[in-house]
Amino acid sequence: MKQVPIKQFFSERSSVWQPSAIRGLFPLEQRPNMISFLAGKPNPSTFPFESITLKIKPGVEGHDESSATNGASSSMPHEISITGDRLAEALQYGATAGLPGLVKWLEAFQGKVHNRNQEAENWRISLGIGSQDLLSKAFQLLVDDGDAVLMESPAYSYAEGYSRLIASYRDLYRSANARGTLGAVSPNHADLVEVNADEQGLSPEHLRQVLESWEQNRPNQKRPKVLYTIPMGSNPTGASIPESRKIEILQLAKEHNLLIMEDDAYAFLYFGDPSKKARSYFELEPEVNQEVGRVIRFDSFSKILSSGMRLGFATAPREFLDRLDLITANTNLQCPSTTQMMVLGLLEYWGTDGFMQHCSNVAEFYRKKRDMFEAAAKKHLDGVADWVTPVAGMFLYINMHLTTDGSAGDSFAVIREKAVEKGVLAVPGTSFMPSGSKSSCVRVSYSLATPEQADEGFRRLREVIDEVRAGK
Repeated sequence: MKQVPIKQFFSERSSVWQPSAIRGLFPLEQRPNMISFLAGKPNPSTFPFESITLKIKPGVEGHDESSATNGASSSMPHEISITGDRLAEALQYGATAGLPGLVKWLEAFQGKVHNRNQEAENWRISLGIGSQDLLSKAFQLLVDDGDAVLMESPAYSYAEGYSRLIASYRDLYRSANARGTLGAVSPNHADLVEVNADEQGLSPEHLRQVLESWEQNRPNQKRPKVLYTIPMGSNPTGASIPESRKIEILQLAKEHNLLIMEDDAYAFLYFGDPSKKARSYFELEPEVNQEVGRVIRFDSFSKILSSGMRLGFATAPREFLDRLDLITANTNLQCPSTTQMMVLGLLEYWGTDGFMQHCSNVAEFYRKKRDMFEAAAKKHLDGVADWVTPVAGMFLYINMHLTTDGSAGDSFAVIREKAVEKGVLAVPGTSFMPSGSKSSCVRVSYSLATPEQADEGFRRLREVIDEVRAGK
């Protein structure tokens, strides 16, 4: 299988990251008979913890008790104990890419779920402090100041807010003549170019239009090399892209030499028709383009295990993650070993089938939440709003009809001021527009809402919309 040469996409600034003087030598500790005086690791005998016991909620069938090893005991139903050498590993500094046991489990899982051959295709996994940590570092590897990044629009507000924060820091430090500090605070300052999304997700037609008219519309700017997208249960729109569109986008990526950053945090929260669930860009890439290495995939445990654990993982060409790990080794060293070991113990306890059953249970939970929430929205917003019914994720992206003549409205002040006064909190659509353009939309989340809150919240929102439409 042809490998896309990943080096061509690296930013100039990525070359400044060099191996850590200490962590760069860690692999040598594994040599036979090596005596290491290398790292300032605390002696585990000083740690005050004797064991970590995890009591797992009952109800998930199919866990593989026979695979629980190295201190992950399954002798009691729904209980995992982390003791001995495994506890020492959980409480100690660990490998930059992640605990070897967890990395190995996830690599086998990704190969199985996405039908990818790791050995033949030369990809691997690195863990991060949530997928945002990995995304931020990936942008540093790929983007220099002023480079264009193709951004699905609307897009998760992290990207838009990050760009604006960097711009503000840039102005601040330029005025203070402190460029050295600026280099540390603002690792990349991209020109975010919107690619439209609709009720079926990212539009391949608009992507083609942007790419084919690039020289005409942006004659003095380098062509983009990165496309960022949230393909399933998109945050904020809730849209999930069909496989036919993914195929077109992969073909365009090859034609125009783009990397695809597949941010799939809601991949396991799909509750739609199983026959319509699209395969991932990561899985489709070899079949569609007869090549590998053009898709950088990001997954997260936040929505399916715990958001507080802050664990995500990137799947990418080995050379890409080798360089990403240099950033980690020089900044935050690693993601926490303790939460990694907790997750590893749980995954070994469940096995792949048990984990997938848990994901199915979580998805079904959110399907019921969606149904309840959407029913309340229809009850109160009929005639003054519309939205796409999501088949994954945890959001409705509501287009409010704020004018009576059909012209476009602006939800920013409506949501940030009028709705707050009525006692409703939500996110105005402009927060998700990479260009900061106005939007008549609002993102609302059904993940925590009770039926009573949904009913009352949408009743209040209807009052706000009616007042705005009446010119009040």
